[in-house]
Amino acid sequence: MRVASLGSGSKGNSTVIEGREGRLLLDLGFGLKETIRRLARLDLTPMDIDAVLVTHEHADHINGVAAFSRKFHIPAYMTPSTYDAKRMGPLPALKPIQYERSFAIGSIQVEPVVVPHDAREPCQFIFSEESNRVGVLTDLGHISAHVRDRYHDCDLLMLECNYDKEMLASGPYPAALKRRVAGDFGHLSNDQAAELVGSLNLPRLQNLVISHVSEKNNQSALAKSALTRVLCDWEGVLTLASQADGFGWIDLSP
Repeated sequence: MRVASLGSGSKGNSTVIEGREGRLLLDLGFGLKETIRRLARLDLTPMDIDAVLVTHEHADHINGVAAFSRKFHIPAYMTPSTYDAKRMGPLPALKPIQYERSFAIGSIQVEPVVVPHDAREPCQFIFSEESNRVGVLTDLGHISAHVRDRYHDCDLLMLECNYDKEMLASGPYPAALKRRVAGDFGHLSNDQAAELVGSLNLPRLQNLVISHVSEKNNQSALAKSALTRVLCDWEGVLTLASQADGFGWIDLSP
């Protein structure tokens, strides 16, 4: 099993999950031309993709989903309320999913996990194949007890470190937007992410990926600093998912 990113941030998100059988995109916030260009960096083409999964309907996660699905006849999986017929139009294979009901794409088991975020029916995902377990956890305002339980045992975790509290407070966003970002249904701060990491099964965790970093309200160095404070004796690999380049393939050992 291996994982890579086409890009992560407010201008577009997409993650590639590959198993022995099956390869999928989690979210697709980039247009067709840009998606094809970013896939090529990973030696992939659209025809290598078996499915697109969607976490929620915000633009940086769905901008390219409908066009990609229609052009290449790729099924799109999302919760019923995430699909907006007026915005996305008809899809060649729309696959409704439900919270906590796992399903398979090839050899990859997919678990949708309910999260607190200001969208209609948002979820995040855990992907499993044999002994490997990959968690993706971005776009949520706080760590619920359910989230903490479901993500406790991962071999790889992509985790949102969206904002630094001081940078958000003194930054350019209007007051209402600052309240939304920092609210219980907004995004995770560096400190919230670090608090979760400190409670994980760290001896199992091989890779931790800093994701969805705000370009205006955070810096990668601040996110890394917050996490390393709770990773004192950790022997895994810390990676940054950037907006421009995402990150290259991370292979998971069995």
